[in-house]
Amino acid sequence: MGLPGSGKTTLASKLVPIMKAKWLNADKIRSEANDWDFSNEGRIRQSKRMRNLSDFESKNNRVSICDFICPTEETRQIFKPDFLIWMNSVSSSNFHDTDSIFQEPKIYDYKIDSKNEYSLRDIILKINEKI
Repeated sequence: MGLPGSGKTTLASKLVPIMKAKWLNADKIRSEANDWDFSNEGRIRQSKRMRNLSDFESKNNRVSICDFICPTEETRQIFKPDFLIWMNSVSSSNFHDTDSIFQEPKIYDYKIDSKNEYSLRDIILKINEKI
């Protein structure tokens, strides 16, 4: 999770083939649902939608990687990720409404910001330690 433009999709695109995971991209999911409501209710609905899709994969013994903004503690609690990577590489985006409601996560498993380089190997090791 992280602000628009922070690298969520780029990171997911690298992790998905390595982990042989199902990729759940929030923009594609919103497009399929034809739901572009970014109100608080729309964001809650999207978190539930992403959770349901991820749960389906898990129940079928598959790993999923979900890349989406998930900007508030409420939406993160609804989604309940098994492993949370916080892409903290930008301080603002072109979507000021999202920037204004974004809450830094209190709990995360891995944080990537502009000060640290990340290695896919390190991320995968940390994921495997937790799962």
